[in-house]
Amino acid sequence: MSGCEPGETVGAFLCQAGQVLRAASVEAPRLEARLLLAHALECRQEDLLRDPRAAVPAEPAERFRRLLAARARRVPMAHLTGEAGFWTLSLRCTPDTLIPRADTETLVEAALEAVPAPRRVLDLGTGTGAILLAVLSERPAAFGVGVDRSPGAAALARENAQRNGLADRVAVLAGDWAAALAGRFDLVLSNPPYIQTGAIKGLMPEVAAHEPALALDGGADGLDAYRALAAALPGLLAPGGRAVLELGQGQRAAVEELARSAGLVPLFCRPDLAGVPRALVLGAP
Repeated sequence: MSGCEPGETVGAFLCQAGQVLRAASVEAPRLEARLLLAHALECRQEDLLRDPRAAVPAEPAERFRRLLAARARRVPMAHLTGEAGFWTLSLRCTPDTLIPRADTETLVEAALEAVPAPRRVLDLGTGTGAILLAVLSERPAAFGVGVDRSPGAAALARENAQRNGLADRVAVLAGDWAAALAGRFDLVLSNPPYIQTGAIKGLMPEVAAHEPALALDGGADGLDAYRALAAALPGLLAPGGRAVLELGQGQRAAVEELARSAGLVPLFCRPDLAGVPRALVLGAP
């Protein structure tokens, strides 16, 4: 590589970037420095490690500086690179939606276990489409419907369906969850807003300042969305159908009680890798 000032090498950039990110209290600063530089250079991380003395051209060097400054302000990595991995998928990400998280893969695992052969799948609050698309990628006979209140999120989910070769098996609607839906589904999925309103400001800066409040705010007690889901699910689930809901920490008992009050049957709850009850499976009444 050529066209850079003296000292502007891969190794120098990575060293400086690691220091900047560490000072900004970013977790895994060295890893994130590599991710940002690889993105700026449009190469793989392995390519950076192969020759740390390689010069960085002026244009990607400037791009890297802009990315680094934004990450030091705690702009999420997925917003800077424009994508995130989830399950086996590559998903485009924007500030219109939550960034897919590894914990949410627990929801996919629980759904695949609860309904081995769904025909019709519904995802309420689909966001990037991560959960719905992951399930459809494992169940080629299924057709999915995603609903999100945000038109920007719905457009992004459609794009991600196209990106992952699933567009012909997905319909994405912008609307108020189940209000405009007709028919019943074998499997209903949802990762609803479940953060207490007063707790949002205390979340890590990447979340509190950069992810949409609409997808985070679960009301004063964090349970508003679950109340709406409990009321809607009996009319959405086919006979023998299952719903799989993501839970926040400490919410299992309260959500199960809401479900029972609506006539739904709590079947099992799958923990995430940290042992937190994360994916609650409910049976149709």
